[in-house]
Amino acid sequence: MAKIPRNVIDEIRNSVDIGDVIGRYVQLHQAGQNLTGLCPFHEEKTPSFSVNEEKQFFYCFGCHRSGNVFQFLMELKHINFVEAVKEVANDHNIEIPEQYISTQPKPPVNNEVRQLLTLHEKAAKLYHHILLNTPAGQPALKYLKKRGMTDELINQFNLGYAPDQRILKPFFEQQKIEYQLMRKSGLFSEDQEGKLRDRFVDRVIYPIKNGQGQVIAFSGRLLDTSKTELPKYLNSPETPIFNKRRTLFNLDIAKKTARKTGNLYLFEGFMDVISAFGAGVTNGIASMGTSFTEEQVSIIGRTTNQLDICYDGDEPGQNAIDRAIGLVNDHRPPQLKIKIVQLPAGIDPDEYIQKHGAEHFNNYLSSQEETTTDFYLRFLRNGKNLNNQNELMAYLNQVLKVVAYVRSPLEEDMYLQKLASEFDLDRQTLKIQLKQVQQELGINKQQQKGFSQAPRGDYNRYNGPVEERKVEKITRTELAEQILLRYMLYDREVWMHVTANHDFHFVHEKYQTLYLLAASYFSENGAYSTADFLDYLDKSDLQAALGQIEQLNVEQQVDMRAIDDCIHIITQQTPLAAQIADKQAQLKEANSLHNTELATQLTIELIKLLKQQQQLKTEETN
Repeated sequence: MAKIPRNVIDEIRNSVDIGDVIGRYVQLHQAGQNLTGLCPFHEEKTPSFSVNEEKQFFYCFGCHRSGNVFQFLMELKHINFVEAVKEVANDHNIEIPEQYISTQPKPPVNNEVRQLLTLHEKAAKLYHHILLNTPAGQPALKYLKKRGMTDELINQFNLGYAPDQRILKPFFEQQKIEYQLMRKSGLFSEDQEGKLRDRFVDRVIYPIKNGQGQVIAFSGRLLDTSKTELPKYLNSPETPIFNKRRTLFNLDIAKKTARKTGNLYLFEGFMDVISAFGAGVTNGIASMGTSFTEEQVSIIGRTTNQLDICYDGDEPGQNAIDRAIGLVNDHRPPQLKIKIVQLPAGIDPDEYIQKHGAEHFNNYLSSQEETTTDFYLRFLRNGKNLNNQNELMAYLNQVLKVVAYVRSPLEEDMYLQKLASEFDLDRQTLKIQLKQVQQELGINKQQQKGFSQAPRGDYNRYNGPVEERKVEKITRTELAEQILLRYMLYDREVWMHVTANHDFHFVHEKYQTLYLLAASYFSENGAYSTADFLDYLDKSDLQAALGQIEQLNVEQQVDMRAIDDCIHIITQQTPLAAQIADKQAQLKEANSLHNTELATQLTIELIKLLKQQQQLKTEETN
């Protein structure tokens, strides 16, 4: 197996977004220009892990680990560099030339997955072209325009049309696509004789993408709904690249927005997501026309801290909200909170936007957000006559079981007050009843930690006192070294200015090593790239040092006077460091010659030099 060349490694690394890769393992949120989250490499309560998507590297202020996408996987999964490169390539369906991979047969599934993805991409382009550029697509285009779809939205979601004429099969046959591949794609149905026919006919096509934005399936909406013998909506069957339980519509785009907003909106249908997108709500997702699944809950939990369930306000919509809350509460990660935004009965987000407009819809989402407890106070009324004492008692018993799991004493008191006022009850009596319910359910407020496993209720995570990030003090000399290296890496003029002095070298070994490796890097590369340079560093302490340098908040405009100040501070230390190194070498030689008298004298001189060095460090720190 030949060594993977640098240009292939660069192509693989530059083809992926480090935020997307790390986002699979760490919940990231936008913090200024960077993404931040809890470090996966050490225990912490407040985020100190930072990801810079522009420079494609990560750095932890707590444990000081740093690196690019390859080093992240190496640290996390304890694999070597080549294995990390292969994993990134395989995950993003990037071909590595045969001569650079193992001579052992490659698992056929990887090649099959790549081919199926290519097939779906071609189908999506064909359906999109038919919708926009052919007479056959005009009725479908007219339908979408009537539904409020703009040209921008149609292009954004790559919407298409599968005509009555079954054109996909001959299109692929013309391209010599193998029968078995087409059979496995889910794009065709198969009769008893094994003949394939286009699965989607006379349907508006909604491409379904995975988290990396690759088309993996389709959903087709019947254009002529008078064909009552056919289902109104038809989805692709499960295939090697499509698992409906693990797929969320628009997740590839929504997760990027969620890092900034801190939440995702769960809508019932694809059109709701698309219409909301057109109204500026780009963090909307939807399940695959089936019940919400625990796998989808897990994916959401890795993406955001809050899920807003936004379903129709009619009875089926409310029942769907109830099921979704129960599923999320049973399977959610500890940090995931649930909120409800319930639309007026009989209207979905798509219809709401068409009727009231984008601005009104955005205002509604922000103003009508409620806790799951508020939802159940209303939902549990359904089908009950609260003027009947028995039914009122049944309702109150159900509601108190919901309120029992509320963590905040203030919020608990607020709900009791609301019930007492509405039904003319004594609040203290309700409080006593609530305590009895909590005892029956085994809820101890003093010991309750994290989220309860109760099937209902809204719970707030308690993380304990805010943990202050420890800031490590560094000496004046080391700071000067970091600042100087930062400018040297990014500015060619500064690099030439410093290297013109052939006697210059850094005081600390790690910065001198970075300097020498950078010289080697620049001999092979014209421009500097953080992610690229990190591949030159095979030691974690050097990666951490570079991470610290990259995190420096320095002026973008270079001031050569500041550069010279840094050089002066460093060179002030250099003679003393050189004397210490020389004295240590002399002492080692005297000991090897068993010259006790000389060794004693050199030891005394070395101690004096070390004291001087320590005194200088103390002065710098102060």
